[in-house]
Amino acid sequence: MNEMELLKADIVKYGKKIKSANLVSGTWGNISIRHGDKIYITPCGIDYDNLLPEDIVTLNLEGKVIDGTKKPSTELNTHIELYKFREDINSIIHIHSIYATSIAAARKNIPAIVDDMAMIIGGEVPCAKYAFPGSKTIAQNIIEVIENKNAVLLSNHGAICLGRDIEEAFLVCEILEKSAQIYLFSTQIGIPKPLAMEEVEKMRDVYLNIYNSKE
Repeated sequence: MNEMELLKADIVKYGKKIKSANLVSGTWGNISIRHGDKIYITPCGIDYDNLLPEDIVTLNLEGKVIDGTKKPSTELNTHIELYKFREDINSIIHIHSIYATSIAAARKNIPAIVDDMAMIIGGEVPCAKYAFPGSKTIAQNIIEVIENKNAVLLSNHGAICLGRDIEEAFLVCEILEKSAQIYLFSTQIGIPKPLAMEEVEKMRDVYLNIYNSKE
């Protein structure tokens, strides 16, 4: 396989993984990879179980289709704007998982209450203001709150997870959903106690520069 074929195959692989992990249902959600000046993204309306590498759409950073016959995800603009805003990330996965979406429906943030959340996501997960699905306002609302975090909840919608590569973006999805579940369970027995900011920053630094450096 050439490089483009490998990237498309990775998107198909992780599409099946988010489906099997119950992070999405049907054709909901979307996945992209940035490589150089190109974006590879899932198309509209194809179930992940039926997704093929040739279904993945290739575009430039202005949203012009370079390769592919399918219509790109309706959330394409969000992916483009986030890539422009965050040069450190090269993959985005949008999920509609049960626990994270439950908190998004309440329009609440998830405090940094567990160590892997602090390390891999970067601390508290903010909840962006509501915007109609597929609208350009979604990207603006995410950028208002994301800072250097790797996950954001979307009010009444789902979540966006970011990574330096698609493997890390998927890990963020898993950690986000686990953290949301822990948060909801912990509220049943008391008030969850967030980690101190200095501890979050220390753990994030260890993850980025020692434990899982991509350099």
